[in-house]
Amino acid sequence: MVAVLGVVPAGAAGHESAAEAPPAKTPEAVGYGGAVSSVDPDASAAGIDVLRHGGNAVDAAVATAAALGVTEPYSAGVGGGGYFVYYDAKRHQVQTLDGRETAPRSADKNLFLDKDGKPLPFADAVTSGLSIGTPGTPATWNDALRNWGTRSLGQVLKPAERLADDGFTVDATFRQQTADNEARFKDFPATAELFLPGGKLPAVGSTFRNPDLARTYALLAKKGVGAIYKGELGRDIVDTVRKPPVDPKAQRVVRAGDLTTEDLRAYGTKRQAPTRTSYRGLDVYGMAPSSSGGTSVAEALNILERTDLSKLGDAEYLHRYIEASRIAFADRGRWVGDPAAEDVPTKGLTSQRFADSRACLIKDDAVLKSPVPPGDPNHPTAPGSCDTRGHAAPTTYEGENTTHLTVADKWGNVVAYTLTIEQTGGSGITVPGRGFLLNNELTDFSFAPADPAVHDPNLPGPGKRPRSSMSPTIVLDGHKPVLALGSPGGATIITTVLQTLLNHLDRGMPLVDAIAAPRASQRNAAQTELEPALWNGPERAELEALGHSFKQNPEIGAATGVQRLSGGRWLAAAETERRGGGSAMVVSPKR
Repeated sequence: MVAVLGVVPAGAAGHESAAEAPPAKTPEAVGYGGAVSSVDPDASAAGIDVLRHGGNAVDAAVATAAALGVTEPYSAGVGGGGYFVYYDAKRHQVQTLDGRETAPRSADKNLFLDKDGKPLPFADAVTSGLSIGTPGTPATWNDALRNWGTRSLGQVLKPAERLADDGFTVDATFRQQTADNEARFKDFPATAELFLPGGKLPAVGSTFRNPDLARTYALLAKKGVGAIYKGELGRDIVDTVRKPPVDPKAQRVVRAGDLTTEDLRAYGTKRQAPTRTSYRGLDVYGMAPSSSGGTSVAEALNILERTDLSKLGDAEYLHRYIEASRIAFADRGRWVGDPAAEDVPTKGLTSQRFADSRACLIKDDAVLKSPVPPGDPNHPTAPGSCDTRGHAAPTTYEGENTTHLTVADKWGNVVAYTLTIEQTGGSGITVPGRGFLLNNELTDFSFAPADPAVHDPNLPGPGKRPRSSMSPTIVLDGHKPVLALGSPGGATIITTVLQTLLNHLDRGMPLVDAIAAPRASQRNAAQTELEPALWNGPERAELEALGHSFKQNPEIGAATGVQRLSGGRWLAAAETERRGGGSAMVVSPKR
């Protein structure tokens, strides 16, 4: 059935179950018993509730993620995927789950080419069944709980189920994201019924309910994720992909996908070792391929390892950071893809020797010209010589919407979890009667090689995971956690996490200030993107004098983090302004 969704003024008469006022947003919280940081106060509160009742960081992370599926449905949810990084305080180990979506087994390198062999327009590919991969988020939740949690899936889904039933208060960000997608949402009756009830945008301050999603969570609680990968919910997903439910009056051409129930049945997360590098005496752990986040952050840190960034002026520091990012993205583009289908030299990309062979490209008085050629991590050049042997190719496009959460518990376990449905609003296609949007994750593949002369490890293929930039990161000092962080933002995730780490570890900023600081993002492109504060700041002129070229980006990323303090305390940190500000919470501000 099509969802019936009430969007009513908060506290309106006749709606006794209207949403309570959401918890207040605060970008920083310090206290005991554990901490949660996300972009949304209802979601952070769901995680805190689990911690308060004895759950661990993994339980709370899944509860928070499920709640984000309610309040951030355009960024993440049951129809998407992600990467889960977990520090086990008892075993002193960092472990990860790759819950990335997969292409249908029928997919090949021509997935996004038209009948003439030309790449489809990006917008046409996004809003189509072709873009939808097998969802990995439900399997991630299930496997994280089974491996490391202490609560059942049904228990941790309860707060999100209640939130979907009772509703949440619409804010300006949610309304604007709906407005940005209004035209394509109108073309899918189930999506319009859900997110444009009565044909109108939800009003700021109104209560937004999603009873269909509440029933979906109840179904997962009762039957487990087999309802998706082997059952009725999965059949509904497949039917939606293969026959997108488009309004007959719509002018949009919506291509069908080829996802099958066999693709769902074959899906599994990958439990794998994290990436690891040493930086300033600390161990930095990240997500290994299929994500490029861990390798790229590690390579850039290694490139910068031999420079004392704490002693540089602001413009000098930004120059070094920008150039290290440029080089890391050059190597990412050539070498990183799904390791099940590509030979990805993860060890080489994260090695100090390879970074040294690339760091020598950076000059204090000149700017590298993009696209920078990649190096060869399999055969780094000898110490003292620069690796410039590769053939340069441009960086392919990647969408910029996702969500991230970080959690710590009273036992010292930590989770950094980034999850997504890709674009804001994903494919735009809602599974009728189920209350969630499907991803457009397969558009993270390269539609065609950026340069036919250069091997592209990120072309579509059967069952293949598209390359991601998600960079959930945990930093340890010996066996003790220092901090964890991550961000949404497509390919800007890598630079956001890198810059936040540098701001905190090298520039001495408190974590909340390191997150709030204005950002630059260079991804082996002709121009570096700057947020307005840097665009209008004095550093820009100094950097342009060196040869840098810039363009504005109004907002880059939306990071969250947690930090271990002394005496059993945790600090949770989130954005002060981006995406309307984030929500940092602790179990108790006092013992």
